[in-house]
Amino acid sequence: MPRNPVLSAARLKSLPAPVRWAAPPAVLLGCLSLAVGSWGEPEVAPPTPNATVAELCSALHKALPQSVLGHRRHDPSPASPYTAAWESSPQTVLRCGIDRPDYLNDDPLSSAPEVNDVQFGMGPDGHGGYRFVTTLRKAYVEITVPKGAYPNYIDPLSSLTDAIKATIPDGL
Repeated sequence: MPRNPVLSAARLKSLPAPVRWAAPPAVLLGCLSLAVGSWGEPEVAPPTPNATVAELCSALHKALPQSVLGHRRHDPSPASPYTAAWESSPQTVLRCGIDRPDYLNDDPLSSAPEVNDVQFGMGPDGHGGYRFVTTLRKAYVEITVPKGAYPNYIDPLSSLTDAIKATIPDGL
């Protein structure tokens, strides 16, 4: 079998010593830089609700669980009482006080799930996942569940509905 001339020991030994010594650490440093650069969570634009909704959302923020299905809570930046996130991969993100999404105008309850007495409208997130938005509540709460974050895209909703029911009253 012919030997690969690129990987031969003789070829490596023919390189100047500084190149042989510096190459592996340089490659490792480059890989580490790429990995660390991709760890940062995306920025999440916090909504700007009116005063009444802002008060409800602040209460929800305090009532949200510290983990969802084994994923620790790690709120996104910039910090806001209207956003929360959990370390699924990619992150599951909750935003409270959003404007009513347009997709709720297209028969929002036809395929919308109800989880623990909380009704949700749903639509695609544009990346293969889903956005769920509470309906028939005093504030719109959006939960973005990315593709592949959970075995079933609806799973995280059950972890969040108790906090929603306790802090965001029924009604429009």
